[in-house]
Amino acid sequence: MKTMVRNLSEEGSILGQYMAEIRDVNIQRDPIRFRTNLERIAEILGYEVSKKMNYEEIEVETPLGKSTEFKLKDEPVLITILRAGLAMHNGLLRTFDRSDSAFVSAYREHTSPEEFKIHVEYLAAPNLDDRVWVISDPMLATGRSMVNVYNALLKFGKPKKVYVLISIATPQAIELVQKKLPSDVEIWTGAIDAELTAESYIVPGLGDAGDLAYGVKV
Repeated sequence: MKTMVRNLSEEGSILGQYMAEIRDVNIQRDPIRFRTNLERIAEILGYEVSKKMNYEEIEVETPLGKSTEFKLKDEPVLITILRAGLAMHNGLLRTFDRSDSAFVSAYREHTSPEEFKIHVEYLAAPNLDDRVWVISDPMLATGRSMVNVYNALLKFGKPKKVYVLISIATPQAIELVQKKLPSDVEIWTGAIDAELTAESYIVPGLGDAGDLAYGVKV
């Protein structure tokens, strides 16, 4: 069984407006606007994913009576990849405001313009065993960072369920994740762009999400 992939751009919604703005070369120059749009995209992805989670009925008392509502059975752990993933993480924290967080630093070490290694440099996480993981990152270009991050997280426990939330993905990255991660992992993305350059940049993409959100790194 292949990993489930849900591309939210296949149908029209307000998400399309936020996707257009993070791509637009003029609008994306405003870092506050760029971060805000990533947060909004993450909130929408998080809301959609929340429909797949498990709930229990609870009774709450109102000023005028009692009401039966649904409450998450298992609060997910929100995991993000620094630094580009921080804005999406903030959006997800608004959706899942009782969740624990985990942070991973992963970076590319280029050995040539076309070749690079992925290093996981820093990882801070609570106990992850038998918990629902929600991993967010703006771009899923090659998928190698996601695979390395997933494997690094396993030392904190084995997940009950994994949702990968992405703003823009490529078919190549999705294929790698499907091959390397468990088949019940679900990928939820705002868009899938067809082209990946020899230097592993997504086209049309949006550029460097981390630089646009937090300034050009040196």
